[in-house]
Amino acid sequence: MKDILIITPPFTQLNTPYPASAYIKGFLNTKNISAYQMDLGIEVILELFSKNGLIQIFSSIPHHPSPNIQRIYSLKDNYIKTIDTIIAFLQGKNPSLARQICAGNFLPEASRFAQLDDMEFAFGSMGLQDKAKHLATLYLEDLSDFIVECVDENFGFSRYAERLGRSANSFDELYEYLQREQTFIDEITLRILHKRIEEVQPKLICFSVPFPGNLYSAFRCAQFIKTNYPSIKIAMGGGFPNTELRELKDKRVFEFFDFITLDDGELPLELVYNSICHDELVSEFQFKRTFILENNQVVYKNNAPKSDYKQSEVGTPDYSDLLLDKYISVIEMANPMHSLWSDGRWNKLTMAHGCYWGKCTFCDISLDYIKLYEPIAAKILVDRMEELIAQTGENGFHFVDEAAPPALMREVALEIIKRNLVVSWWTNIRFEKSFTADLCLLLKESGCIAVSGGLEVASDRLLELIKKGVTVEQVAQVTRNFTESGIMVHAYLMYGYPTQTIQETVDSLEMVRQLFELGVLQSGFWHQFAMTAHSPVGMFPEEFGVIPEQNVITFANNDINFKDKTGINHDKFSFGLKKSLFNYMHGICFDYDLQEWFDFKIPKTTISPNYIYNCLEKEENFTTKPNAKIVWLGGKPHTEIFTKSKKGSSWEMMKLTFHNKTQAFDISVNAEEGKWLAAILEQVSVHSNNKFTFAQIKSDFENHFEDFELFWFSKPIQVLKNSGLIAL
Repeated sequence: MKDILIITPPFTQLNTPYPASAYIKGFLNTKNISAYQMDLGIEVILELFSKNGLIQIFSSIPHHPSPNIQRIYSLKDNYIKTIDTIIAFLQGKNPSLARQICAGNFLPEASRFAQLDDMEFAFGSMGLQDKAKHLATLYLEDLSDFIVECVDENFGFSRYAERLGRSANSFDELYEYLQREQTFIDEITLRILHKRIEEVQPKLICFSVPFPGNLYSAFRCAQFIKTNYPSIKIAMGGGFPNTELRELKDKRVFEFFDFITLDDGELPLELVYNSICHDELVSEFQFKRTFILENNQVVYKNNAPKSDYKQSEVGTPDYSDLLLDKYISVIEMANPMHSLWSDGRWNKLTMAHGCYWGKCTFCDISLDYIKLYEPIAAKILVDRMEELIAQTGENGFHFVDEAAPPALMREVALEIIKRNLVVSWWTNIRFEKSFTADLCLLLKESGCIAVSGGLEVASDRLLELIKKGVTVEQVAQVTRNFTESGIMVHAYLMYGYPTQTIQETVDSLEMVRQLFELGVLQSGFWHQFAMTAHSPVGMFPEEFGVIPEQNVITFANNDINFKDKTGINHDKFSFGLKKSLFNYMHGICFDYDLQEWFDFKIPKTTISPNYIYNCLEKEENFTTKPNAKIVWLGGKPHTEIFTKSKKGSSWEMMKLTFHNKTQAFDISVNAEEGKWLAAILEQVSVHSNNKFTFAQIKSDFENHFEDFELFWFSKPIQVLKNSGLIAL
């Protein structure tokens, strides 16, 4: 028995748990409140995509199926025969199957395989296992097409009935849908839920609902619990209520839930738990940011004087109970960076609560999850990494920050290296100038494999309007620094921002084309601008030239329909932008005229064909700030004194030989300077606890020798700078 059952309803990711429940369970551990967590989505997927699941799926077919569905149905025996083997392969349990998958004539193939001829070339860089994962992913997507057409139109691998949760200003449609008969997927979901409730016997069940595509299942599960376990209290929290349900008024919602909490869930959940573990009336208790039904009215309770917990107090995320060895790694396209979201198991952590920038006009910067910025100390973060490695056996980490702070990334990287941890990690960033070539080298050395960041609209006018705080030139230089250090880069791209012209959309695409052609971007994703209620654009639409639709809000409120005063239909650019990007990500079609991506007339780009190249050619500022921390990433050199003679004069020189992971190299300097240099490199080693600034090193040098600048900018020191002597 446990006090609390925490559930992530169907569906989120296939390859790794959504972290919210692990965060909450980690906090509850610090309060000695017993909890059990489950990712209901992955459990439903595993039952759906099994031999027994497919037998039931194939038990019916429409009277007039499409040719693709007819083909899949004709091959049903092949699907039923192979499904358990393929799922096991995608769980990493049968790697030798990759050869059979790649050899062909093993997997049944329907329409999703039609794109293979165009991308066969791409897997040279990804390898046999990844190619087999990609083929197996196409196989699952074919089955998904069958489910959508024949079994449940609302199915999606990472969402379910998403339409019912999107911009649902009224609860009417979702409420009506919940009165209908259960779907096939509902039946699987509720059967698994029933079994788990019987095992756990909780007093409180908490649904963490991150996205619109989790909302319907959360309500369907709550409906089942209310009917069959009326004594169990039910709460909802997570990203969806945090952003969408802040203006909740419809009391019918409380036919399903007893509590709906907003923003950071730790303290609100603790107070909810306290309220149900006592005999007194609920109304006598204090709550934090919690909706309840009181006197048949929806009431927002925020009467607890206690402050939210600091990030250092919330504990380490706890992934116990989750089926970590059952998650499915899939690869949707042949792009190593793009596959990180769906391939591999990642322990999720956060470097800082909120966003240190907090100015972007399209972002929900008025809400606490963005607005309240609180970094976590590097030592605490790396302690948590070590705890999670011990608990999960996985050393891959995804820091799920809004934008990870560069200074904190630097300290985390140094701490990882000092502890000799072997980890792989990636995160979201802003493409700001703090990411120098030297910082990127340090991040790479610590195990950073990739970053993602918002380029948004590649137009300096619009970046300024967005208040992004970067320019296209700056983005190009930062992405170059990451790429040259060996860190992959993904860019979030936007079109249809208020006042954006057709010319700016075309020019933005040209900028993106050049970034991919020059190899400083590896991956990207276009999304159309959406106006949200809690962003500056949504709160002050008149300042951005948009006219919002005014609706009565009784349920959800986030995405707002609007008209742009420019009158441009940005929807029509969607297909061309995404198709061009798909090809650029595979390293092809850079020579296509931009017009070829669109079936309507577009203007010629006004961007010079060498614009990004010229940005990258601009000379960097080679001065080093006096307070810059000097760090040596390499090892201790072997030293050798030798005599050099010229025109009758002779003097002692020192040769310092260094070994890095791939090669050996040496430099030669004056013997006395060499002795000083060898000693300094040991002191500024990344493994040392000492911290030396550029000014301190300069001063120390000048206590013994003259003209530090001549020494610092000499050819031997330049060799060291290219091999791990960095300024941070």
